Amino acid sequence: MSVDPPRPKARAGKASAAAEPTLRIRTVKAADLPAVVALDATVTGLHKAAYWQRVYRRYGIKGQGERHFLVAESDGRVCGFVIGEVRDWEFGAPPCGWLFAIDVMPSARQGGVGGRLLAELAQRFRREGVNTLRTMTASNNSLIQSFFRSQGMRAGHLLPLEMEIGAPAEAEDSAPRRTRR
Repeated sequence: MSVDPPRPKARAGKASAAAEPTLRIRTVKAADLPAVVALDATVTGLHKAAYWQRVYRRYGIKGQGERHFLVAESDGRVCGFVIGEVRDWEFGAPPCGWLFAIDVMPSARQGGVGGRLLAELAQRFRREGVNTLRTMTASNNSLIQSFFRSQGMRAGHLLPLEMEIGAPAEAEDSAPRRTRR
């Protein structure tokens, strides 16, 4: 997850309005997956096509309702995405929206794309009756933390904890195991 904070927009005049690309936020389509995979690979350095197919099946195809996989499209090309869902009563908290992935092509950053994606996800969560949006970031990812803060997010009351549990145990039924991404 890495998105630069939006830069201030220039005053809109006739010349600048004509030069500005049209940005549209919409639900992902199967045809968008190659662009999503490429965007993620550009930012992370990892090509994870199978992972994105699973995400699409869960949040794109079956995602209508409380699950959302949205893309930002500028001049017909995908330049960003956001994924989130409403989760009920985790950690004793009332239902809220969780954002678990957001990214913008480096060439499209600082143009408000990430902010528009986040705002649309928040709007969809509000329509589902929740009034809180949460996410987690790596503690050393100051770039995404700066973006979220610029959008009004702050530290919440939950504290993430983790522990290493060792290598995966041998499966009795030879079912495929998850690998580290």
